[in-house]
Amino acid sequence: MSFPRYPRYKDSGVEWLGDVPTHWCIPQIKRTTYLKARVGWKGLTSDEFREQAFAYLVTGSDFREKFVKWDECYQVEQDRYEDDPFIQLQNGDLLITKDGTIGKLAIVSDLDRPACLNSGIFVVRPRNTYTTEFMYWILSSSVFSVFCDLESFGSTINHLYQNVFERFTFPAPSESEQTQITAFLDRETAKIDDLVAEQRRLMELLKEKRQAVISHAVTRGLNPNAPMKPSGIEWLGDVPEGWEVLKLKFLCKVQTGGKDTENAVEDGKYPFFVRSQTVERINSMAFDCEAVLTAGDGVGVGKVFHYHKGPFDFHQRVYMMSDFGKVSGLFFFHYLRENFFKVALEGGAKSTVDSLRRPMFMNFPVCVPSVSEQSDIVNHVEIESSKFDNLTAEAQRAIALLQERRTALISAAVTGQIDIRVNYD
Repeated sequence: MSFPRYPRYKDSGVEWLGDVPTHWCIPQIKRTTYLKARVGWKGLTSDEFREQAFAYLVTGSDFREKFVKWDECYQVEQDRYEDDPFIQLQNGDLLITKDGTIGKLAIVSDLDRPACLNSGIFVVRPRNTYTTEFMYWILSSSVFSVFCDLESFGSTINHLYQNVFERFTFPAPSESEQTQITAFLDRETAKIDDLVAEQRRLMELLKEKRQAVISHAVTRGLNPNAPMKPSGIEWLGDVPEGWEVLKLKFLCKVQTGGKDTENAVEDGKYPFFVRSQTVERINSMAFDCEAVLTAGDGVGVGKVFHYHKGPFDFHQRVYMMSDFGKVSGLFFFHYLRENFFKVALEGGAKSTVDSLRRPMFMNFPVCVPSVSEQSDIVNHVEIESSKFDNLTAEAQRAIALLQERRTALISAAVTGQIDIRVNYD
């Protein structure tokens, strides 16, 4: 859909705005807004949720789909709330995060008790000139992100200072136009968001289908008419008659690495396998072989797997499997990746992090077909994986284009580059 432009424009004189419609104002946040953030809060140290407490304490993690999720907020006692009378929220306030990830937004609505903020959020309360809903879209647009880039708010940890934010200058049409633009963006972005959600659901379905196809191939083989036998393992079920089921410790050598995360070197000479799917770099080389590697503790247990052939080094809490016997490294990799999560934490410690226990790992059952069948299965898996990868990449490209369209539409509407005063339903 194409939209007309306004009849006449003027130079805003603002670097991050460019031309705007002639009849629009160009005010500053400082002159139109009650803007406040908490500097600190004496005595507030607990993160516990207290059902009988007096007031909500809002953090950036409570922002959900444009609004504050009240039932997920921390709660605080009345005396702590009253310590700071300047940051007591009202329906219609706009909240924006100012530390770390700058620009997460939420509108205060359906407030049923007193509420206040932690120190990482500004309250933006209009005094005149604009509506909360219109400013929500202004701060969601590239107008604000370009302003942030030009002001360079931080180095390693970003921070939006109040004296900087107060200088933010924005375009402001009449209130009736603001209402029309807000309604337009609510409607059109919802359509785009629905399309993005469809693509993400498709990606999840592709992921599930891919797992099912690969898992079936490495545990049932490629011959649908092959005679089967019980494996003796509940989660594995029946396997082809000619296959063996052997413990992992009889198929490869298992050991852990000798390096820590701090040993990683940007642009290092060799791959460095840590406890995540991201492969770091390092200048040391501990091994030069075919290997399968997996996380030994942390959130990557049962989820992170790498296949590598060549020189590398690896983390002290990563398991490396090498010197394969009866199985090829690639078959073993596909089998482990698609099946190990089913039993990954049985008997494991779950104190502060998930931990993979070596005895359980060493006794993990592996289906072992003939060498020729392994080769056929690996070829099949790689062909099918390529198909799923292509379909997933198409969905990712569609999401990227939709998000670009969303960003462009917001910026065009709030800066008057398109005239939406006509009803486009």
